[in-house]
Amino acid sequence: MNEKELYALWCEKAVDDPDLQTELKSIEGDDDAITDRFYRDLEFGTGGLRGVIGAGAYRMNIYTIRRATQGLADYLKETFSAPSVAISYDSRIKSDVFAKEAASVLAANGIKAYIYTELMPTPMLSWAVRELKCSAGIMVTASHNPAKYNGYKVYGADGCQLTLGAAEIVLKNINSVDMFGGAKTMAFDTAVADGKVEYIKQEVIDKYLDKVYEQGIHTDLVPASGLKVVYTPLNGTGNKPVRAILKKIGIEEVTVVPEQEYPDGTFKTCPFPNPEIKEALAYGLKLCETVKPDLLLATDPDCDRVGIAVPDDKGNYVLFTGNEVGAMLLEYICAERTKLGTMPEEPVAVKTIVTTDLAKKIADEYGVKLIDVLTGFKFIGEQIGFLEAKGQENRYIFGFEESYGYLAGSYVRDKDAVVASMLICEMAAFYRTKGISLLQARENMYNKYGVYLHSQKSFTCEGATGMERMKEIMADLRTNTPKTIGGLSVTKFDDYMAGTSVDTATGAKTMLTLPKSDVLTFTLTDGASVVIRPSGTEPKIKAYFTTTGETQSAAQELQTKIADDFTKILGF
Repeated sequence: MNEKELYALWCEKAVDDPDLQTELKSIEGDDDAITDRFYRDLEFGTGGLRGVIGAGAYRMNIYTIRRATQGLADYLKETFSAPSVAISYDSRIKSDVFAKEAASVLAANGIKAYIYTELMPTPMLSWAVRELKCSAGIMVTASHNPAKYNGYKVYGADGCQLTLGAAEIVLKNINSVDMFGGAKTMAFDTAVADGKVEYIKQEVIDKYLDKVYEQGIHTDLVPASGLKVVYTPLNGTGNKPVRAILKKIGIEEVTVVPEQEYPDGTFKTCPFPNPEIKEALAYGLKLCETVKPDLLLATDPDCDRVGIAVPDDKGNYVLFTGNEVGAMLLEYICAERTKLGTMPEEPVAVKTIVTTDLAKKIADEYGVKLIDVLTGFKFIGEQIGFLEAKGQENRYIFGFEESYGYLAGSYVRDKDAVVASMLICEMAAFYRTKGISLLQARENMYNKYGVYLHSQKSFTCEGATGMERMKEIMADLRTNTPKTIGGLSVTKFDDYMAGTSVDTATGAKTMLTLPKSDVLTFTLTDGASVVIRPSGTEPKIKAYFTTTGETQSAAQELQTKIADDFTKILGF
């Protein structure tokens, strides 16, 4: 069927959600709007589904949710003798609706579904899968995307996001499911009454918070530290669990940003609810002018990532990057566990290939084995699983990625802003008892290991031609590999899709050991590098820039030069 025929079919069949009929009528005769909704299906990958909420095969709606869940159900019935699935959802528009639709499809397929009674963070979905010994998990979220987006993430029995092999089977199943009528379903309330859907009990939540608390190192020092915190959950899922864990470790002075305290999928005060972006923290920073806390803490809507800001000596609040916070946490964990004698034998830390190399220096300092993995926290979770298979999961001490995702402990297999919030506050409280601010602690780290500066730039490729443009850009970089970027020579070129690393001076080629992935790395002189990859969840290409220097300003000057030149190379 062409786009107009699909549009007509949806006008006839998509009657279970009145919002869809309203939208379909509003675009009648608008060829561009129709094409954008029907020119392709939402793509199911290892990240599940993610897209704009609305009518059409290229949108997030109850029909694409039902179809995806039927494909998952078919996979689970083929793979497990008595499968079960845990479900959670965030504050986004229709997240609760989509979660219940998924549960209803599973129930109709004879698969037991466990669902939280209210919105809960992504890490608590990973926890529920593991604690309830489920075969899979579903998290309805679009993380930090704007309000018009929602998503559907699928997890395996290990609590990690679905593997590539499993995702390919689910995708094949989905493609065989008719959009209308192909998915089995039943009324949600009936499924609950029949015991086919069960609400997750409070004891599961309490055990999760206990596991988070166990990751503390100096929690005994926190109550007397006098630490003051301003916190914003950015209208998402972090409000209850983050406040609960901060109270549990003894932080009494927590002021929540009132405009962003409660769930609101429209995100009126932060159009981009991303703790990486200063604009998302605007209300929190404004509140800091009055409260004057030691720390501003912000978690994204599904509470798997956290950003911070701290005061300088002039009372202005300075934002820290994900690389800086991750490196500081790694240094804190290594230094303090070493002092206390609680470091495991042969400790392991994990980071992604686009995350700061400062972690390597810290790991070397404390005798920690540092493992580099592909971008995506599921690969960090996978490494914990490898250790668990050998009965050595306690060797894992910390994992992080530059995009504000952190995890201490092996109780979940995804980044966890609840435990990260606790550890950041504990670290701040600990340093405060020593007369050291977090700003001073960062400077101490740079004085010890050198200045590492990192930034990320996203290049948007929207619309029907966007995916093709992304492919063309990556292909051109492989064919016409730049010899210099920002005036610095490219000394090494790594292509993770081809699995090769090329020494550009000699032409010598070696094989990379990581799995194939559409990622390119350009190693430059002066300790600089550029990494580029297409996003797995958004119509964007992301570039990561690293520079080093004796001072912040020197590293910044070089980074600006490299980023500007690379933008021109990409044609933006």
